[in-house]
Amino acid sequence: QVQLVESGGGLVQAGGSLRLSCAASRYILTIGAMGWYRQAPGKQRELVAGIFWDGSTKYGDSVKGRFTISRDGAKNTVYLQMNSLKPEDTAVYYCGADPSGTLDVRYWGQGTQVTVSS
Repeated sequence: QVQLVESGGGLVQAGGSLRLSCAASRYILTIGAMGWYRQAPGKQRELVAGIFWDGSTKYGDSVKGRFTISRDGAKNTVYLQMNSLKPEDTAVYYCGADPSGTLDVRYWGQGTQVTVSS
Protein backbone atom coordinates (compact mmCIF):
# COMPACT_ATOMS: atom_id res chain seq x y z
CA GLN A 1 0.00 0.00 0.00
CA VAL A 2 1.11 3.53 -0.80
CA GLN A 3 -0.69 6.68 0.22
CA LEU A 4 0.04 9.76 -1.87
CA VAL A 5 -0.72 13.36 -1.02
CA GLU A 6 -0.32 16.10 -3.61
CA SER A 7 0.12 19.80 -2.90
CA GLY A 8 1.20 22.96 -4.66
CA GLY A 9 -1.60 23.54 -7.12
CA GLY A 10 -3.20 26.90 -7.63
CA LEU A 11 -3.95 29.74 -10.00
CA VAL A 12 -1.15 31.21 -12.09
CA GLN A 13 -0.90 33.46 -15.11
CA ALA A 14 0.31 32.16 -18.44
CA GLY A 15 4.09 32.12 -18.54
CA GLY A 16 4.32 31.55 -14.81
CA SER A 17 5.61 28.64 -12.77
CA LEU A 18 4.36 26.23 -10.12
CA ARG A 19 5.92 23.34 -8.27
CA LEU A 20 3.79 20.38 -7.29
CA SER A 21 4.76 17.99 -4.53
CA CYS A 22 3.69 14.40 -3.95
CA ALA A 23 4.44 12.99 -0.50
CA ALA A 24 4.42 9.20 -0.27
CA SER A 25 3.78 7.05 2.78
CA ARG A 26 6.73 4.78 2.10
CA TYR A 27 10.30 4.96 0.86
CA ILE A 28 9.94 6.10 -2.76
CA LEU A 29 13.19 4.58 -3.98
CA THR A 30 11.60 1.16 -3.45
CA ILE A 31 8.68 2.05 -5.70
CA GLY A 32 9.23 1.00 -9.30
CA ALA A 33 7.89 4.14 -10.90
CA MET A 34 6.07 7.29 -9.93
CA GLY A 35 4.42 9.75 -12.19
CA TRP A 36 2.38 12.88 -12.60
CA TYR A 37 -0.78 12.73 -14.63
CA ARG A 38 -3.40 15.29 -15.46
CA GLN A 39 -7.02 15.34 -16.46
CA ALA A 40 -8.78 18.31 -17.98
CA PRO A 41 -12.58 18.54 -18.16
CA GLY A 42 -13.93 16.28 -20.87
CA LYS A 43 -10.55 14.72 -21.56
CA GLN A 44 -8.83 11.49 -20.63
CA ARG A 45 -6.19 11.36 -17.95
CA GLU A 46 -2.75 11.63 -19.53
CA LEU A 47 0.82 11.10 -18.44
CA VAL A 48 2.69 14.32 -17.79
CA ALA A 49 5.97 12.95 -16.44
CA GLY A 50 7.30 9.78 -14.86
CA ILE A 51 10.39 8.84 -12.90
CA PHE A 52 11.62 5.28 -12.61
CA TRP A 53 13.47 3.38 -9.92
CA ASP A 54 16.81 4.05 -11.63
CA GLY A 55 16.20 7.79 -11.89
CA SER A 56 15.35 7.81 -15.58
CA THR A 57 12.49 10.02 -16.64
CA LYS A 58 9.77 10.18 -19.26
CA TYR A 59 7.69 13.17 -20.38
CA GLY A 60 4.55 13.78 -22.33
CA ASP A 61 5.22 15.54 -25.64
CA SER A 62 3.25 18.64 -24.69
CA VAL A 63 5.39 19.39 -21.63
CA LYS A 64 8.89 18.48 -22.81
CA GLY A 65 11.31 21.31 -22.15
CA ARG A 66 8.90 23.06 -19.76
CA PHE A 67 8.26 20.59 -16.94
CA THR A 68 10.77 18.67 -14.83
CA ILE A 69 10.10 15.71 -12.56
CA SER A 70 12.43 15.03 -9.66
CA ARG A 71 12.48 13.21 -6.33
CA ASP A 72 13.91 13.49 -2.86
CA GLY A 73 14.35 10.06 -1.30
CA ALA A 74 15.01 11.49 2.15
CA LYS A 75 11.64 13.24 2.10
CA ASN A 76 9.79 10.49 0.20
CA THR A 77 8.57 13.20 -2.14
CA VAL A 78 8.31 13.56 -5.90
CA TYR A 79 8.14 17.01 -7.45
CA LEU A 80 6.90 18.46 -10.70
CA GLN A 81 8.42 21.81 -11.61
CA MET A 82 6.22 23.48 -14.19
CA ASN A 83 7.58 26.47 -16.09
CA SER A 84 6.23 28.51 -18.98
CA LEU A 85 2.72 27.45 -18.12
CA LYS A 86 0.01 27.72 -20.75
CA PRO A 87 -3.77 27.87 -20.40
CA GLU A 88 -3.94 24.39 -21.91
CA ASP A 89 -2.02 23.07 -18.90
CA THR A 90 -5.12 23.71 -16.80
CA ALA A 91 -6.21 20.41 -15.25
CA VAL A 92 -6.36 18.39 -12.10
CA TYR A 93 -2.91 16.92 -11.55
CA TYR A 94 -2.59 13.51 -9.94
CA CYS A 95 0.36 11.69 -8.51
CA GLY A 96 0.53 7.96 -9.19
CA ALA A 97 2.70 5.10 -8.02
CA ASP A 98 3.39 1.80 -9.71
CA PRO A 99 5.38 -0.79 -7.75
CA SER A 100 6.03 -2.80 -10.92
CA GLY A 101 7.94 0.02 -12.58
CA THR A 102 5.94 0.35 -15.79
CA LEU A 103 3.80 3.41 -14.92
CA ASP A 104 0.74 1.17 -14.85
CA VAL A 105 -0.47 3.11 -11.84
CA ARG A 106 -1.82 1.17 -8.92
CA TYR A 107 -2.05 3.94 -6.33
CA TRP A 108 -3.38 7.45 -6.87
CA GLY A 109 -3.38 10.64 -4.89
CA GLN A 110 -6.45 12.82 -4.52
CA GLY A 111 -5.34 15.37 -7.11
CA THR A 112 -4.54 19.07 -7.04
CA GLN A 113 -6.05 21.72 -9.30
CA VAL A 114 -3.81 23.80 -11.54
CA THR A 115 -5.42 26.71 -13.35
CA VAL A 116 -3.50 28.84 -15.83
CA SER A 117 -5.13 32.10 -16.84
CA SER A 118 -4.46 33.79 -20.16
